Amino acid sequence: MDTLGALALATEPPTDHLMHRTPVGRREPLITNIMWRNLLIQALYQVAVLLVLNFRGLSILHLNQDDRKHATIAKNTVIFNAFVLCQVFNEFNARKPDEINVFKGVTKNHLFMGIVGFTVILQIILIEFTGDFTTTVRLNWKQWLICVAIGIVSWPLAAVGKLIPVPKTPLSVYFRKPFRRFRTARNALMPQWGLSLN
Repeated sequence: MDTLGALALATEPPTDHLMHRTPVGRREPLITNIMWRNLLIQALYQVAVLLVLNFRGLSILHLNQDDRKHATIAKNTVIFNAFVLCQVFNEFNARKPDEINVFKGVTKNHLFMGIVGFTVILQIILIEFTGDFTTTVRLNWKQWLICVAIGIVSWPLAAVGKLIPVPKTPLSVYFRKPFRRFRTARNALMPQWGLSLN
């Protein structure tokens, strides 16, 4: 899934908006503050939803009446399916990390659409036809709708998240300061302890 997602995003052609940005230095962090914001929003949402499904999924999905083993596998299948669909829907958000309209020009990139389509078809095959191999069970249409609804929430969540301002200073600067202070203090104390850095 990650390989196909990375391939889909790598096929995205540069936009005019991207070409008007100032160049980024080679020492600049690979993950920008905008990316951190988007990552944290999606990660918190997905972890929260998947944990709720993991611990309360049997009652939420009305699987309490089923055989315990089948109910547990069905719950785990829904969790797996919801996670994959969250990633698929989030691929659209990752196309334009600093723009609210992530769908602009999406149909012009046939390779991106093909890879997303292939991922969805592969997921349907994994869930519906490879149960013994993947330890999944077939989902009914209500469970599929729940998974799609969980995944599709990432679109409005990302749009709202993009309204949150991010600082210009890279986050790595804030993490480097405490480490520098620690290293400076350690280096100052090393000779007192009779230790050397060599």
